[in-house]
Amino acid sequence: MKRQVEYRWRLAELMAARGLHNTTDLIPLLAERGIVLSRPQVYRLVNQKPERVALQLISAICDIFSCGPEDLITVTAADVKARKT
Repeated sequence: MKRQVEYRWRLAELMAARGLHNTTDLIPLLAERGIVLSRPQVYRLVNQKPERVALQLISAICDIFSCGPEDLITVTAADVKARKT
């Protein structure tokens, strides 16, 4: 039996919970931690589910929001039955 793994990217939720409502609010906070991203990059990071994220960036986000990776990314997995052909 196969497993299907999905994840939910919760950066926008973390930002809203901390009163950060503009993606640009994140730019200086990341820069303080050595992560320099453009406005479009930060917008995509907040509003789209990323395919790949550097551990350094995850660490910086966790430091900004005083959280762990499990607060930023919610993982779910389920068994998937193989189709009979």
